[in-house]
Amino acid sequence: MQHFDVIIVGAGHGGAQAAVQLRQLGFAGSMAMIGEEPELPYERPPLSKEYLSGDKDFERMLIRPAAFWAERNVTMLTGRRVTSIDPDARVVNTDDAEALGYGDLIWATGGAPRRLTCEGHDLAGIHAIRTRADVDQLKAELATTRRVAIVGGGYIGLEAAAVLAKLGKQVVVLEALDRVLARVAGPALSAFYEAEHRAHGVDIRTGVMVTGIIGKDGRAAGVRLADGGSIDADMVIVGIGIVPAVAPLLEAGAAGTNGVDVDDHCRTSLPHVFAIGDCAAHDNDFAGGAHIRLESVQNAHDMAAVVAKLLTGAPKPYHAVPWFWSNQYDLRLQTMGLSLGHDATVLRGDPAARSFSVIYLRAGKVIALDCVNAVKDYVQGKLLVEKGVAVAASALVDSAVPLKTWHPA
Repeated sequence: MQHFDVIIVGAGHGGAQAAVQLRQLGFAGSMAMIGEEPELPYERPPLSKEYLSGDKDFERMLIRPAAFWAERNVTMLTGRRVTSIDPDARVVNTDDAEALGYGDLIWATGGAPRRLTCEGHDLAGIHAIRTRADVDQLKAELATTRRVAIVGGGYIGLEAAAVLAKLGKQVVVLEALDRVLARVAGPALSAFYEAEHRAHGVDIRTGVMVTGIIGKDGRAAGVRLADGGSIDADMVIVGIGIVPAVAPLLEAGAAGTNGVDVDDHCRTSLPHVFAIGDCAAHDNDFAGGAHIRLESVQNAHDMAAVVAKLLTGAPKPYHAVPWFWSNQYDLRLQTMGLSLGHDATVLRGDPAARSFSVIYLRAGKVIALDCVNAVKDYVQGKLLVEKGVAVAASALVDSAVPLKTWHPA
């Protein structure tokens, strides 16, 4: 049986960053990365943006070229999936019946797209956007696609809508809640993006429930709604979140319900087993201490650094300001912090000018910002969020007054 000092399960942002950080910090032990996809680690955010639109080739999305991993003695085991773990023997078993021993295990698998369960959910022509293969399949069908129904008005759904609208497709977005981006942003931002998409010809429908996919000759041909109505569609894209890929960990006895639970050094309840990124549920300082999962590149990178520092003898607990971004049309949305539990908002700037920020406060302190084409606010707002600076809402309204005015001395 082959043995590695460190095995990283998952070849996305978190897994790749863990390997990079370990080598940068001087870790000289043997290391392997197991990835379910055949590709080397690549960037995920462009999948629903530049890669879908054809503006970015896959080679430019590689996190590091193949030579990088070889030069740093990282054994890349691509196209394999871990099916079970024996935490006592420190062994992982893969779907090709190989057993691999480890000294420490870093679980960085992210999650799989949440699928529809309604009638017709298994028809051809229904797509997710999570992997290169997902998008390649979607792109291969675009030439014969005129009408697209997107189920889910979150970032993935709206980014795909923007790309497909620019490609000349008729796009309808179906959101079950009463506004798009409802889980991640306040009403002002939701209203702005709904208006922008409608101005670009996208049919945004909120408060609608999908009850079935209509089929014709084995392919999706439309969407059936709870109100009895239906929508014709040649393609259906589903963007309703992910299911954390942690079954082998939980089956081995790791604690967790929504993902796998980790402490402030990303340790699971299993000895010598860590978890990072989208699948790791943790107590987050910037969510008021709430136990959450964060689906972001930032979180994956910062958690990877936490584990690498611990394994190289310089432990530092996880404490990182969350940040996110989304590109839609010519709009760049940059988010700093988490707006969970906010009790006040400030609209800074003019949405009509297509450059503004929404600032979220809790108990008088700045906890998050959504910045649309407002890079200075985003950059200067980080310290306000990081330090939980108290600022009067009335003082934040004037966009001519820079946010660094309230930076602590």
